[in-house]
Amino acid sequence: MADIIDPTSFKDLADLNPEDVCTRALCGYEDVNRCYTVTVWGDKYAVYPYEAKIERIGNGSDAPHEYLYVFIINYLLQAKKSDLFNEWISEKDIPGGSTFFRGPHEVPVSLISRRYSGNISEFKRICEKLNGISLNMADAAYAFKITPRIQVAVLFWDGDDEFPPESKILYDRSIVGQLALDIVFALSVGICTRIGKGMVS
Repeated sequence: MADIIDPTSFKDLADLNPEDVCTRALCGYEDVNRCYTVTVWGDKYAVYPYEAKIERIGNGSDAPHEYLYVFIINYLLQAKKSDLFNEWISEKDIPGGSTFFRGPHEVPVSLISRRYSGNISEFKRICEKLNGISLNMADAAYAFKITPRIQVAVLFWDGDDEFPPESKILYDRSIVGQLALDIVFALSVGICTRIGKGMVS
């Protein structure tokens, strides 16, 4: 995990006022341990800027994709004090997204569509175990509060004889002002990996 995070990110976080970070990101700060605590998709993490490390608090059996740690520290660095818009957009609707989210930065939604092809009930079960809120979209869709400032929706269409299964991630429009494109991608990989592998703990 430490190798994938730019060391300057921890230094930049250490230089910030904890009160300001907590107000923007709606997280906590422990003076004694000099660490931030933030809940990400139901799991609690401790971020130690002076020790350049992030730890998941608890005994979950499935480790998240390492890109999720990149998202976590950048969320603390970049989050803005703003409300959710409750309006969904795709990654291509984010300024610059139509050119960024292609090739190596294509959102790996195939991890979801391949796993749940012909098994929409399992998709629903996993999403509900991950505290998803059902949406009236696609064949099945769920909204997830990743952090207090970041909300996404995961959509799934089951395949048939004519069309292959398809999945898509949508983002609350407020993400435009919250995260840089590469951090949106890091978050998206973490989402696709967790749902695609059925990682519920």
